Amino acid sequence: MIMKTKIMVNENENFKRISSIVVRNGINTVCEEALCPNILECWGSGTATFMIMGNICTRGCRFCYVIKGKPEKLDENEPNKIANAVKEMGLDYVVITSVDRDDLPDGGAHHFANVIRKVREVNPNVIIEVLTPDFRGNVEAVNHVISAGVDVFAHNVETVKRLTPIVRDPRASYEQSLRVLAYVKNVIKKSSILLGFGETLEEIIQTMKDLRDVGVHILVLSQYMRPSKKQLEVKKYYTVEEFKKLEEIAYSLGFSAVISLPLARTSYKAKEAYLKVIRDVKGNN
Repeated sequence: MIMKTKIMVNENENFKRISSIVVRNGINTVCEEALCPNILECWGSGTATFMIMGNICTRGCRFCYVIKGKPEKLDENEPNKIANAVKEMGLDYVVITSVDRDDLPDGGAHHFANVIRKVREVNPNVIIEVLTPDFRGNVEAVNHVISAGVDVFAHNVETVKRLTPIVRDPRASYEQSLRVLAYVKNVIKKSSILLGFGETLEEIIQTMKDLRDVGVHILVLSQYMRPSKKQLEVKKYYTVEEFKKLEEIAYSLGFSAVISLPLARTSYKAKEAYLKVIRDVKGNN
């Protein structure tokens, strides 16, 4: 079965404005580096996901399009660049992610925290979501990022337990990702599952249960799209109806917000999901 997805191209003035700010400040975005299918919609509506610590990842996950190799030295001015870009874009909700930096003793946690603090200093009312690596399970590094002042902590398991060794880099593990998520306290937690690697329905449901067991509030389910012939082949294309059914199952398991769409990605409709969790929490008090 071949699924054809039609993406409407609408490079409005907001899209051009965001693109100009990104280029002018020399900023990396996961929107571009990971070939996100939602870039036109998100940039057109004035949102972007910043990717810090360069655009070269030290890991070799077999689904990801981000460049792998030896990263460059950290840009000490990056916190200022990101903070000023957030202000210039007029964002009230920002997502900050990064490549894996296993070459650094702390995985880049201190730099991550410096970016968060500067963004908060320049934009005191902004809501900050981070999508972090696993920092090799180093809870001190995780805590350093959280203590910098985040509202949403996201870390992706990416796939089901059985397929993790095939899909992700050997330095990552299903259990390690769950431990990182379990460690995080007192902030909204989020994770994503890519579908299409050959997982079964039972495995998807078990992964959902595992994420709920470690307190994840927001779940994103999306279709894996093979970015090039260098990455894993797609084993299955899920229908919109199947995504809807998975969304119903996820809500029945207790997630507060679920984004379940073929083209969804971790930061897609991030603000909407955050607000839904906030409403859910208030409604239970």
